[in-house]
Amino acid sequence: MTDPKPSGQRKQLIKADSIWKFFGNVTVLKGVDLVLESGQIHALLGGNGAGKSTLMRIIAGLHGVDQGDLYINGQHANKLTPVLARQMGIHMVPQEPLLFPNLSIEENVLMNMKGNRVALHTRLVELAKEIGTNMDLQSPAGQLEVADQQMVEILRGLIRDAQILILDEPTSALTPREVKLLFDRMRALAAQGVGIFFISHKLNEIREIADIVSILRDGRVVMAGPPKSYTDAEIVRAMTKVEGGSENVLGERHQQTHHGKVVLEVDNLCGEGFANLSFSLHEGEILGLAGVVGSGRTEMAETIYGIRKAARGKVLIGGQDATHTDPQASLDLGLVYLPEDRQTSGLFVDAPLSWNASSLVLHREPSWLQLKQEEERFQKYVKELGIVCATSSQAVRTLSGGNQQKILLAKCLAAKPRVLILDEPTRGVDVAVRADIYSIIDDLANSGVAILMISSDHDEIQRLSHRVLTMAHGYPTGELEGDEITVDAIAQMSFGVSTEEAKAS
Repeated sequence: MTDPKPSGQRKQLIKADSIWKFFGNVTVLKGVDLVLESGQIHALLGGNGAGKSTLMRIIAGLHGVDQGDLYINGQHANKLTPVLARQMGIHMVPQEPLLFPNLSIEENVLMNMKGNRVALHTRLVELAKEIGTNMDLQSPAGQLEVADQQMVEILRGLIRDAQILILDEPTSALTPREVKLLFDRMRALAAQGVGIFFISHKLNEIREIADIVSILRDGRVVMAGPPKSYTDAEIVRAMTKVEGGSENVLGERHQQTHHGKVVLEVDNLCGEGFANLSFSLHEGEILGLAGVVGSGRTEMAETIYGIRKAARGKVLIGGQDATHTDPQASLDLGLVYLPEDRQTSGLFVDAPLSWNASSLVLHREPSWLQLKQEEERFQKYVKELGIVCATSSQAVRTLSGGNQQKILLAKCLAAKPRVLILDEPTRGVDVAVRADIYSIIDDLANSGVAILMISSDHDEIQRLSHRVLTMAHGYPTGELEGDEITVDAIAQMSFGVSTEEAKAS
């Protein structure tokens, strides 16, 4: 954790004084008080829909203040705009990267910046090196994985010398090494007097990096102070009103061995970004697949589903050869894929919630029944998954991240999967929504659905999986079962340590 200067030596960068925000009849913020000082890393915690992102969007000039007062560097700023916010040294890194895919990384970072292009290029190269990324700055941004897209967004702020930096879930798709590099850079920025808002759902990260944590629930700040002042149980209770600590909220690791019918077989599969992958998946089994970003996990999943083409090897779904099928054929065989990037690959963010939830199965129903079936199906999942929304006709983008993830789950469940591939099923969701998703995964497995769960969260893999496969650098590194499934073994094998060495450690 940073070593903060005494408060009297710090400058007050942001002061939110009883901020209220309304969207129609919905009150999102209810008298929020918040202060950010120079050189301070201020973490924000709260459930999806608690108001964290709305508050940050107000500070970034994207929303107006309905009641209360906002001050930036002592200036009254209730009429802030995005342009004015940038001029005042505020930069917001969004949870979902917003890049121009056909432009280069450098063009994305330097867009609208004035000055000598050679000097800017030199500075960008230096910054990229400082945060430990080796991206080709001239390559198209659309080719980047989620973790590297996040790095591009961070570079946009750093090169503009932001004095107030807002990081909205910046580590959700980063590897442990990338998180460490990001935190080192955050500490360096704080030492230079930059004030940083850090939104995260990971308590260990907040304890490591934050000077102050403010917890929002239902539009109000319900707890604020140094992270060391609170136990994990107290923080979770403040966020969720759930009695007990996180251990009581989260699921437990399954220990039983499954000998049910094999429904997915992968034999020596090779494709773009991975090679020599073989495994079988049984009915009712949760097979965890761990590996750092870049290990080939997502490429493998997309190849099995038919988004990418296999170079060699074989895929069998329910005993039928599905090696060279397309996604529609995979769906027809009972294989459903939940992608890691819900906004780019999973959901139609401007379409209604009910249509999104039915989008994989509409072709199976007569047109005259579709609207009725859509609504009935959506209301079923609202109840079963605990989706919080105003109406079924609102656009997906109006929901919090956790509720968007539940809509994506509803879309997959509507297809009645026999085999379900979950790629980062809890990315960017809070503790309470994570617990809901764990319960859904458990119920699906108990009903006989075979689940391949890809996750960068080693604790998540350990808690939920019957078996665990690990990958590194595009190749399988081993398999763990029963008591062999430990967080340490998963982590080591994900970085290429042999199965024997990991089990012995």
